[in-house]
Amino acid sequence: MDLGKDLEKALIELRKEKQRKFDQSVDLIINLQKFNPKKTSINLVISVPNKSREKKIGAFLETKNKNIETITPDEFKRYSDKKKMKKLVKKFDFFMAQASLMPKVATNFGKVLGPSGKMPSPQLGLLFEVNDKAIAETKEKINNSIKVRVVEPSIKLSVGKQSMENKKIIENAITIYNAILKEMPKEIENIKNIELKLTMTKPQKIRVR
Repeated sequence: MDLGKDLEKALIELRKEKQRKFDQSVDLIINLQKFNPKKTSINLVISVPNKSREKKIGAFLETKNKNIETITPDEFKRYSDKKKMKKLVKKFDFFMAQASLMPKVATNFGKVLGPSGKMPSPQLGLLFEVNDKAIAETKEKINNSIKVRVVEPSIKLSVGKQSMENKKIIENAITIYNAILKEMPKEIENIKNIELKLTMTKPQKIRVR
């Protein structure tokens, strides 16, 4: 099996489909077998080589910062109303936080940030120093990272946009596939097959062995 070539073939077929008026997402679906997500917990942050889009990032910081939209501790009370909190969480794709504020962030926002997968963690989004360089680097890391939480026997992730070059989409897909494969208790035995699709198309199936 040459995964790169198989992904290339799938992309060529997908690009023959009817053109849409928007930049479709390219989704990788990894179908699992002999795997129980309730018994084996998999939570990953995977760094991909090619950014597919600029994420909208918010920050929980002690003081306002010109480089990022900031929520300071004296504003936390404003979001004690669950509707306002949900609106805030929906507004951003992800959050970063000053490490010293994390206990307060978890207490005040954890019940919404946690289930939405947007909670800053030591793996992604924690700032131990707050300066322009640290904020820029953390933004870059968030933009180039994909969070994976396996809760069912099928994992679906965006690996790029239709407007991206095939090479870049394939590099992202292979990076993600290999990272997930490593975490599987029985490795390739746990992978049934993989599929590639655009937002509005049927998937192209790819055998893995």
